[in-house]
Amino acid sequence: MPDTDHFQGMQDYVIRPAALDDLQAAVEFLNLYSLSTIGLRRHNLETVRREWTIPGFDLENSTRVVLSPEGEWIGYIEVWDADDPPVRVHVWGCVHPEHQRRGIGTQLQAWAEARARQALTRLPDDVRATIRMTSLSTNKAASHLFKKSGAKLVRRYWDMQIDLTGPLADPIFPDDLRLITFDEFNDLEAVYRADDEAFQDHWGYVEEPFEVAFPKWKHWMIAPDVFDPSLWFLVMDGEELAGLALSKESSPEDPDMGWVRVLAVRRPWRKRGLGLALLLHSFDELKRRGKVRAGLGVDSGSLTGATRLYEKAGMHVHRVYDSHEIEMRPGRELARTSIDE
Repeated sequence: MPDTDHFQGMQDYVIRPAALDDLQAAVEFLNLYSLSTIGLRRHNLETVRREWTIPGFDLENSTRVVLSPEGEWIGYIEVWDADDPPVRVHVWGCVHPEHQRRGIGTQLQAWAEARARQALTRLPDDVRATIRMTSLSTNKAASHLFKKSGAKLVRRYWDMQIDLTGPLADPIFPDDLRLITFDEFNDLEAVYRADDEAFQDHWGYVEEPFEVAFPKWKHWMIAPDVFDPSLWFLVMDGEELAGLALSKESSPEDPDMGWVRVLAVRRPWRKRGLGLALLLHSFDELKRRGKVRAGLGVDSGSLTGATRLYEKAGMHVHRVYDSHEIEMRPGRELARTSIDE
């Protein structure tokens, strides 16, 4: 790995790992960056702490902060290789708007690529492995940096929204199924397993051992600031969990917007209108709680046709993200690329 204390031409700068003591400074810097790109603050102490403390994430070895000679945060990057197997390593970083075009992003990217390649030692020699970087579609500087690194655009993701102030369609559930909340069910492992099973049909899915994946999912989903069991709607067929919609009451960037974190229907219960009914029911409840918008994120090329369902529910594309990929090594593809009929 390159020397992490000195980047070329930056001898007066400090380059070091992030630490939990940096949380407040990180939030201020990340919000400064998000204000410059989308005009909104997207981060708070809880969101950054949750990301930095997720099981398997090595904060010391997987992050780098660039500090100016005056001690100001001017750059940050993180490498996510906690998956098992780590066939797709995610890299995300940003540079202070007033310090861009000075080579800082290029050097952070080079460090991250070298760090990401460590994941190859944890994979069989015949398995394909990639580095994935995602940015706003309007962020031309990031796109240029990725392409300069040899990355190719492989996918687009959408943030979709719906205005809840107007009339909404009524949810219609099949008569033989019953709707409950997580309060009535209270089996977190079963919800995870249903979620994971449904998402096996999503592009890029890679199976992980339960003992690795479940703690990460649990850490992400039930943190006190985002977990509301009364907004976790489950559809039951007898004792079987057929589908689920897991929402939270607000988004860090917009307290007036509820967010549908997961919408999933297991294969045996698809093509019965269950996903649409769950989505509309979630919208109804968020509206009842005073929310004026609802949002979610989706793969624009969803293999299951999720985008068509969301458009049918009245949602529209609000923001577009481009995902670029560098192939670290060709080989046998473990990630889902199509649905086997």
